[in-house]
Amino acid sequence: MKEKIVKLWKRIPKKYIIALAIFAAFYFFLSENNFMVIRRLQHDVNDLNKEAALLEEGIIADSIEAVNLFGSKEALEAYGREHYYMKRANEDIFIVNDQYAKDEKR
Repeated sequence: MKEKIVKLWKRIPKKYIIALAIFAAFYFFLSENNFMVIRRLQHDVNDLNKEAALLEEGIIADSIEAVNLFGSKEALEAYGREHYYMKRANEDIFIVNDQYAKDEKR
């Protein structure tokens, strides 16, 4: 097997080997779309696909929450009270901020 490779090596003109080496160097290092750029872009595409999957999971979770909120008036009122500090006409709301509690402990 080794003898066949040696015979083939001797029969191939050296100009083809030099041309192949120049082409390989141009492709891997010098061209605008070289091997390094293609690898970096593929890595970016993989990262974006992972981010898209996470965002799709968030969309599903938000859709489920929206269905639960708009399904009953009590759930919508509880959400408004917790997140937007909404109140009824005859009540007062006291908001305790955690930042002040942390400052007092120092």
